[in-house]
Amino acid sequence: QVQLVESGGGLVQAGGSLRLSCAASGRTFSTKTMGWFRQAPGKERDLVAAIIWSGGYTYYADSVKGRFTISRDNAKNTGYLQMNSLKPEDTAIYYCAAVKYDRTWSVRSAEYDYWGQGTQVTVSS
Repeated sequence: QVQLVESGGGLVQAGGSLRLSCAASGRTFSTKTMGWFRQAPGKERDLVAAIIWSGGYTYYADSVKGRFTISRDNAKNTGYLQMNSLKPEDTAIYYCAAVKYDRTWSVRSAEYDYWGQGTQVTVSS
């Protein structure tokens, strides 16, 4: 089992930056692919970025490439999402998630079994 708790959301002006953190409990975090998803009002929850268990491979949605950076520190059982050059369209609830099976790479939300409660990110214009 993995429990996830996000932090770091807030209100920021367009062009600003935020760093989200995802604290994990449980012994298997270091063997699981982790992802950051977001859901804006009236829209589906979409994958923003994912990082393989070792940290050696990442995925980014086109909308955030070059602006967001996903990382993880397995020694601290923590994942991060650094968000730069934020835009109003980045406004959403951001969730961190981990896949169900160890050492499995996926960008499909259906394969992410562990979810945090979400943190609100609001970008004003």
